[in-house]
Amino acid sequence: MTDPITLQPGEVPLSTWRAVLGGAQAALDPAHAAAVRRSAEVVDAIVARGTPVYGVNTGFGKLASVRIDAGDLSTLQRNIVLSHAAGVGEALPLPVVRLMLALKLASLAQGASGVRPATLALLEAMLQRDVLPVVPVQGSVGASGDLAPLSHMAAAMLGVGEAFHAGVRMPATDALRHAGLAPVELGAKEGLALLNGTQFSTACALAGLFAIEDVFQAALVTGALSTEAARGSDTPFDPRIHALRRHRGQIEVAAGLRALLQGSSIRASHLENDDRVQDPYCLRCQPQVMGAALDLMRQAAHTLHDEANGVSDNPLVFTDTGEVLSGGNFHAEPVAFAADMLAMAVCEIGALSERRTAMLVDPALSGLPAFLVPRPGLNSGFMIPQVTAAALVSENKQRAYPASVDSIPTSANQEDHVSMAAHGARRLHRMAENAAHVVGIELLAAVQGCDFHAPLRSSDALEAVRARLRRDVPTMDEDRYIHPDLQAATSLVRGGALVAASGLALPGIVS
Repeated sequence: MTDPITLQPGEVPLSTWRAVLGGAQAALDPAHAAAVRRSAEVVDAIVARGTPVYGVNTGFGKLASVRIDAGDLSTLQRNIVLSHAAGVGEALPLPVVRLMLALKLASLAQGASGVRPATLALLEAMLQRDVLPVVPVQGSVGASGDLAPLSHMAAAMLGVGEAFHAGVRMPATDALRHAGLAPVELGAKEGLALLNGTQFSTACALAGLFAIEDVFQAALVTGALSTEAARGSDTPFDPRIHALRRHRGQIEVAAGLRALLQGSSIRASHLENDDRVQDPYCLRCQPQVMGAALDLMRQAAHTLHDEANGVSDNPLVFTDTGEVLSGGNFHAEPVAFAADMLAMAVCEIGALSERRTAMLVDPALSGLPAFLVPRPGLNSGFMIPQVTAAALVSENKQRAYPASVDSIPTSANQEDHVSMAAHGARRLHRMAENAAHVVGIELLAAVQGCDFHAPLRSSDALEAVRARLRRDVPTMDEDRYIHPDLQAATSLVRGGALVAASGLALPGIVS
C-alpha cells in the first residue's frame, strides 16, 4: 500500500483533489494541530464567559436571537445536525463523498472553525478507514452552505443514518464499529462547523471538472481523427493564425491538433489539386471553439482551487484576537459561477463533436460512403449513433441553463438570496457523461472513416489511437448489434486511454 497523500490545509493542488477522488489515501499534515487546538480554546473561553455568540450558544438562522443555556450546548449541536439532515434523492457517488470529506477535513484543519482535535481526528479516520456516509444529493440551495448534504455527513459521525464501510451499506453506527471507531459527542459550535460550508457543491464541481477535462482531451483526438477521415486541411491550425488572435487556449489547441496530425500520409495525399477551398466549421474552427472552452475550464479550475482551499463555514474563529465573527463565506456564488462555466464548456465540446459525426455520415460533405458502411441501404451503419449523439447534445443544452441566476428565499427570509451552486455542480456529472458518449460515437465514426482511406495511414499518434480502439471494436463491414461498440468507445474517452494511446501531452486545465 502506498503512503497516504499529505493534505496541507489551504495549499492543496488540484492534482491532489483528483487523486483523492480516484481513491488515494489522504492524511492531514500534523502541523495543523496547533491551530485547531487554539481555535477550540477560543470557543471554550466564550462558553465559560457566557457571552452570546452566534453558533456557539444561540439558535440558528432566524432563531439566532434565542439564547441557549450552557448545559444544552451539546444537545444544541446534535439537534442542528439531526434537524438539518433533510436531504432527499439518490445517494452521492462514493468517490465524490470521499472528496467531500477530504475538503471538509482540510477546511476545518485551518483552525478557523472551532472544532476540537478529537472531532477532526474522527473525520480523518473515517476517510482513511473507508467509512463514507450516505449523502442524498438533493436539498442544498448553495447557502447557508450545503446544509442538508453536510448534515448527513455529520450525522454519520454521530452514529446516525447510514454509511458505507468497505463498499457495503449499513447503519452508520455499524460502519463506525466495523472500522474500529466510536461516534462523537459534539461540543459547542462543532455541529454548525461540520454542516456549514460549500464542500458538497465544491466536490461535485471538482468531480465534474476532472471528468470534463478527460472528455475535452479525448475530443481533441477525435477531432483530429475526423479531420483525417474527411480528408480535411490542417492549414487552419497554422500557428500564425492563432498568434494573431492571442487567446492562450486557442493557441494551445491548434498546437495540439498539429501534433496529432504531424506526419500523416492521408493529409499528404490531398495537399495539392484538392478542389475544396475551406472545410466546414466543425473542422476548421476547432481551435477557436475548443480553445475558448479550455480557457473557460481553466477559469473555473482557478475558482474551484481557491474554494477547495478556503474556509467557508460561519461564524469564523480568529485566534489572534479571540473573536468569533459572523459573515457569509458559506455563500457558494463562486462555485455556482464556476459550475455554470463548466456546463457551457462541456455543452460546446459535445456540440462540436456531434457536428463532426454528422458531417462524416453525410457523403455530400465527407466524400465517404453513406453512414460509413459498405452497401448503405442494406446496412444503416452509423445512422442511429449520430441520432443518439444529437439527442445527448440537446439534453446537455437543456441542462446548460445557468443555475446561478436562480434564487429563492429560505429560513423565513433570513437567508433571502442563495446561489444554487449545488444544482449547478450536480448536473456536471451527467453532462460530462453525455458528452463522453458523444465523443465516443465520434471516435467510432472517425476511425471507421479512416478505414476507407487504406492503405494510406494517418500520423503515428492517430494510428496508435486507431489501433487502441480496434483492440475492442472491429471495423463495421455490415450492421451488427452496436450498443457494445458505443460502450467500449465511451470507456476509452472516460478513462483517458485515447490521450495515453496517442503518446502526446495535450493541453488541459493545468498545462
